[in-house]
Amino acid sequence: MELRDRVALVTGGGIRVGRTLALALASQGARVGVHYNASADGARAVARSIEQSGGQARTFAADLTSPGTAESLIDDVVRAFGRLDILVNSAAVMRRTPFGEVDTAGWDDIVALNLRAPFFLAQAAAPHLRGAKGAIVNIADLAAFETWPAYIPHGLTKSGIVHMTKSLARVLAPDVRVNAIAPGTVLLPDDWSEKDAEHLNATTPLRREGTPDDVAHALLFLLEADYITGETIIVDGGRSVRR
Repeated sequence: MELRDRVALVTGGGIRVGRTLALALASQGARVGVHYNASADGARAVARSIEQSGGQARTFAADLTSPGTAESLIDDVVRAFGRLDILVNSAAVMRRTPFGEVDTAGWDDIVALNLRAPFFLAQAAAPHLRGAKGAIVNIADLAAFETWPAYIPHGLTKSGIVHMTKSLARVLAPDVRVNAIAPGTVLLPDDWSEKDAEHLNATTPLRREGTPDDVAHALLFLLEADYITGETIIVDGGRSVRR
């Protein structure tokens, strides 16, 4: 896929990994819709950076945990840009939820943002992506392939993203390619300590953390690799092959 002048929507595009993905798409000439919920300042800064570099960007506010919002967000992006070629499902939450302390409200919040929203965004975007011969890239997590006792609901949602990626790749073929990226330690959660980081580095085969740029490189590869669909690329410095 040639990215110049394509329209891409990046959910959660104002902060953390989503920010880097939005900027990477813009660097290749894509017009970018930067979605945000609580991070308005970050989204506006990303859009401003893209425009200052000669690109085009718009910001879109939406609480994706609210039913029906996914559909209206897609409508807003198509109305603003006239089309939609690429959907990057990046918005997510990672909360520490030790077994025995999980409640239904917390469970519902995690599932709503991490799993339900990407599915309904894909469903709403599908007619536009079919016409554009476009692509979806979902952001999963290494937690989809490992067991993290303090993050079981999170891991369940990311496992669901991997399954959803395969299923949508089959349903939307041959018009739309659907792939995913499962990052490992590319950006630590805000509540993790330096000791946590040292432990992760010591137990990662490449002996270092990754960066959001590593995820961005995988994103651009998947968008340009026209014969790949239904796959999840793990970007984790080798943690998944330790055993």
